[in-house]
Amino acid sequence: MRTVPGTPVIELSQVTKVYGEGEGQVRALRGIDLTIGAGEFVAVMGPSGSGKSTCMNILGCLDTPTSGTYKLLGVPVGQLSSDQRALLRREYLGFVFQGFNLLSRTTALENVELPLIYRGMPAQERRARARRALAEVGLSGRETHVPNQLSGGQQQRVAIARAIVTEPKVLFADEPTGNLDTATSIEIMKLLTSLNEQRGITIVMVTHEPDIAVWTRRIVRFRDGLIESDEQNEPQRVGEQVG
Repeated sequence: MRTVPGTPVIELSQVTKVYGEGEGQVRALRGIDLTIGAGEFVAVMGPSGSGKSTCMNILGCLDTPTSGTYKLLGVPVGQLSSDQRALLRREYLGFVFQGFNLLSRTTALENVELPLIYRGMPAQERRARARRALAEVGLSGRETHVPNQLSGGQQQRVAIARAIVTEPKVLFADEPTGNLDTATSIEIMKLLTSLNEQRGITIVMVTHEPDIAVWTRRIVRFRDGLIESDEQNEPQRVGEQVG
């Protein structure tokens, strides 16, 4: 499935999400319209309880709307079974988390190989692809290191390599610099910028940090279950690109 730059990869139309019933009912999303084109780099911001996490769960095919429609790469996600959504996640989406989510007793290379094992890829091919992904994030020579032998920034690079080894159409990053110091955060943002610009990967990133959001080309702010603002941004550049 090829995507032409600028064509919609994410389309939300009047999406709501309601949890609970009666007096305990929570309207997490109140009718969201959002379109993200191929190759965009978007920051999603908002205070706790604003609806941004609920929206990201829907975008990542981890949850479904109560009403409204969500199309991912033109596919109406709400009409899919849980198994079909899992297949969509596996084939077209990559995920990076604040806590890295690496297997602690497993080498960097084996951590990156993991999504390819789920795809049933032969060992030799998946090992070669995992090595290339680690090289792309600047970790050649660290393939045999386990997570506790790596710095926080290096662990996040392994997590990013794991996310891109399947060549996803969309990369979802949830507070990817939340556990990192300022200098390391800048390195990670350079890397994500490089992946967006050189590989053309669409990136949707949740962050509460304005100095991280400024690296993106678009900032969407949530409040009280609605999109409060949606603005284009001239991204920050610091030093040479990584990649």
